[in-house]
Amino acid sequence: MTDNSPEPRTEGQPPRVERGGLWGLFFGAAGLLLPPYGAVLSVFGVVQGFRARRAARRNRTQAPGALLSVVVGVLGVVVSLALTSVFVVYRDQVTEFRDCSARAHTVTSQRVCDEAWESSTGLPPTVVAA
Repeated sequence: MTDNSPEPRTEGQPPRVERGGLWGLFFGAAGLLLPPYGAVLSVFGVVQGFRARRAARRNRTQAPGALLSVVVGVLGVVVSLALTSVFVVYRDQVTEFRDCSARAHTVTSQRVCDEAWESSTGLPPTVVAA
């Protein structure tokens, strides 16, 4: 998965550019978009970024996106852990908010649910909407 370069190589010649960092960046970004379940994808992004950097160092090539994939992957893990901890700590309030939102058919009734969430937790309603 780390070497998918289209340019032909002779036997034993290392790749010109290590592309595994771009895959890691893709996994890390997907992990950021899918919290809290994206923690697994973010970990894949971190691992792939480290593997790409190691392979690039070994072959004396570049690994574009490898360091960025590690950073984005770590950020995805942190965001996923933070959201998971909110869901664990405020389990009852999350259940009440989801039930209230399911019954809310107007903007005004949804605002009532949002205000109840914010007054009971001190967190903005966008945290639970993720």
